[in-house]
Amino acid sequence: MDQSVAIQETLEREENCIIAVQCDVYSDDITESRLLGLVESSKEHAIFIYTHRRMAITADDVSLEDIVPISLDFTVVEVSSPEELAVVGADTRVRVSYQEEGLELRLPFGSHSRLFLSEVNRAWSDVCKSPSQVPKFEWISKYRKSTKGQGAVKQALAPLGTTLNKLNQHRKTEKSSDKKGSSEGQKGSNSGIQTSRASSVPESQGISSREDRDDLVRSSSHTPSNKAQILAMPQFGLRDNLIRCELLKSEELYTYQEHFSFFLGTYNVNGQTPKESLRPWLSCTLNPPDIYCVGFQELDLSKEAFFFNDTPKELEWTKAVSEALHPEAKYALVKLVRLVGIMLLFYVKKEHAEFISDVETETVGTGIMGRMGNKGAVAVRFRFHNSDICVVNSHLAAHIEEYERRNQDYKDICSRLQFRQLDPTQPPLTIMKHDVVLWIGDLNYRISDLDVDSVKELISKKDFETLHTYDQLKRQIDEEAVFVGFVEGEIDFQPTYKYDTGSDKWDTSEKCRVPAWCDRILWRGKHIKQQHYQGHMDLKTSDHKPVSSLLAVGIKRVNSESYKKTFEEIVRNIDKMENECIPSVTLMKREVHFKDVKFMQHQAEKLSLFNDGQVPCQFEFIQKPNESTYCKPWLTANPPKGFIAQGASMDVELEVFVNRSTAPDLNSGKQQIEDILVLHLERGKDYFISVTGNYLPSCYGTSIRSLCQLREPIQEMPQRTLRELQEAEMSGKDNAASIEKPLDIPKELWMMVDHLFRYAIKQEDIFQQPGLRSEFSEIRDCLDTGMPDSLLGSNHSVAEALLLFLDALPEPVVPYSFYQQCLECCSNAYQCEKVISMLPQCHQNVFNYLAAFLRELLKNSASNRLDVNILVTIFASLLLKSPKKQDLAEKRKTQEFFQHFLTQGSS
Repeated sequence: MDQSVAIQETLEREENCIIAVQCDVYSDDITESRLLGLVESSKEHAIFIYTHRRMAITADDVSLEDIVPISLDFTVVEVSSPEELAVVGADTRVRVSYQEEGLELRLPFGSHSRLFLSEVNRAWSDVCKSPSQVPKFEWISKYRKSTKGQGAVKQALAPLGTTLNKLNQHRKTEKSSDKKGSSEGQKGSNSGIQTSRASSVPESQGISSREDRDDLVRSSSHTPSNKAQILAMPQFGLRDNLIRCELLKSEELYTYQEHFSFFLGTYNVNGQTPKESLRPWLSCTLNPPDIYCVGFQELDLSKEAFFFNDTPKELEWTKAVSEALHPEAKYALVKLVRLVGIMLLFYVKKEHAEFISDVETETVGTGIMGRMGNKGAVAVRFRFHNSDICVVNSHLAAHIEEYERRNQDYKDICSRLQFRQLDPTQPPLTIMKHDVVLWIGDLNYRISDLDVDSVKELISKKDFETLHTYDQLKRQIDEEAVFVGFVEGEIDFQPTYKYDTGSDKWDTSEKCRVPAWCDRILWRGKHIKQQHYQGHMDLKTSDHKPVSSLLAVGIKRVNSESYKKTFEEIVRNIDKMENECIPSVTLMKREVHFKDVKFMQHQAEKLSLFNDGQVPCQFEFIQKPNESTYCKPWLTANPPKGFIAQGASMDVELEVFVNRSTAPDLNSGKQQIEDILVLHLERGKDYFISVTGNYLPSCYGTSIRSLCQLREPIQEMPQRTLRELQEAEMSGKDNAASIEKPLDIPKELWMMVDHLFRYAIKQEDIFQQPGLRSEFSEIRDCLDTGMPDSLLGSNHSVAEALLLFLDALPEPVVPYSFYQQCLECCSNAYQCEKVISMLPQCHQNVFNYLAAFLRELLKNSASNRLDVNILVTIFASLLLKSPKKQDLAEKRKTQEFFQHFLTQGSS
């Protein structure tokens, strides 16, 4: 989660939190957790230090403790010992100094900490470039009054000017006993072989202390496997990129295959707490596995977990897993990653720990509007010896008829889940760019075209082969709709869903769900052999049964002697050709055109680059003069920078995507799909690429007032009319060109609400379950063109289209100018109605129309399972938007304001 949002809410409009990171602060014998924010104001930078509770989500969760200005008196230096640097995945220890005093911090292992330090160094470099321009930091004074607390930072930084005296004295004491200090620092290090939530995760089975766990990942010297990691570090430039590229080409000369056992487990626990030992599931193999990857879904079904991503069940289930690992081996917890109720635990056997490197985690939510984390995926990627491995744990859309939505979730996860690389010049790694991909989870695919009795009869006969032919996932894989290139072992166990909790009985509830293999394990890659694939009926905690698979995975190991010879040969060859030629590339085209660009519809065009020079080259798309980014906000280049070997080629995808922030100006014609990209070669010349296109105006991103002026579909209107409407609205004047009386509400809004009122008033989980993207495209086109004359798609797709429409409005239903009044009168129903009566007529009409519709939905709550809290949570933030980022108190006030209109009759 991006914790800079919480810091931003504590700042004035003029200040911006660029990036935030959680860390530990050392002072005397105290270690305390803090949140650091790099804050910018008028090209001056400072580090804001906050105390915080839990994961910082809003301003209420943080309290400003101190501020360190980034001036010529500032430095930041890494102070990790050589022993700590040899730890795979070790945290980073740095000393921040200001005016000859210092503060020691420990930042968690990962690309985000590296990015934070990179941004801090960039800010300090900017100061050093202009030493004559001394920063004044006048803006900081307004924040110093609010600093409070007497924690570790206050003891070290109190006050600025005579700062950090205690810690400085402590440092002087340390100098007299360097050896002892180094040892203690080493023991305090938070190794990568544990979760980033170190304070809340129990010790792994058989590991008595953090020191012991650190020992698991130490090695006395750099091994060939982490030489590859060294080459990937940011300080290495063109030459080292070339060495790395040549090493990859020659990998077969210095590696050999060795098989290791991977235990994969998945369990949907239905919000329950552990009530029984997990050993029958996790210790079911004769020999201890080398690696465990254990996934959970529906860890916590509470609203607190959904909205705040906080749950005590994370600790409970992690402890249950640690206690149930195979008793004949010792394991360390490498990483824990969780998104709401989707959690993945990654353990490694003691003797293999030092060969794990490049550990990164990512999450993707695929719930309503593509954002909510009740459905989605978590993933961890890592390097084991010389093989790159990615493990994904996903929970896809529910309900038997929603297989297309599950397909879409899978594709979203594949496209959106990306891992940052150690080398920032390299593009992010997608799931499929790994040697081995292991995919586990509640994929939710069901059994179709058979009634419940027929399914149970086949199960009773153990005729799983026949039953499997009716399995939705098998059918979708056979059609190559999902999981192309993946393999799933033969299923010879009974379906794992749905049971009465606490028993082995099939679902006896009123819905009487058809049994299904919802819980699955698949893999992708070479040299993989499955040794078992089974369900575990012994566990009865949930309405699902856990599933496990044991895979023997061929891993590339490095032969040190062969590696050394190959490396030396590559370096000799590079030495011969270095500096001989200037790099150059051939572009297959210099003009790219995007036809009929639409709102929220991704388009991509390939730009092929061929290295026709005599040397390798590095390229990057660079900013044009007086522009802050290399391209317009609706355009991206993927990758934006990269390396091309001599005689090789690379495809760069130029992608266009118009969202709510870029749509308004494109709708009116104020902006066009036009840009010039500058492709720069290191030590070479620049190339210019022209990007053009035509955008089809949409009701999405067009104002309520403009839409009320349009009686015809927006795409039938001349561009000039749309521009005049926007200009009239901005000037506050009526549009002279409009002769007819405006519509009371936009016709597009009426079409969606009318459809939902007619067909979805009793729809279960309406406004809680996402629709299909393909159906949204049809709905948008219908609204924008008037064809066909009625909306297509499922009720869920129409509901999500309505939410997206409200979210994309340039001016919300309650205009920004009325926002403060709404907050001030939120506790008084009469005053709330009075504020609404003051809105511009078209906005007032829309507000009252939507409120009346939502009250009708509540009358049918027994069928649609909606309540006031759900609707208020969803709609208040769309109808009453803050002109700046909302804090938690404001969010509650807007919900209280809107609730009056759902619980009472309104005019």
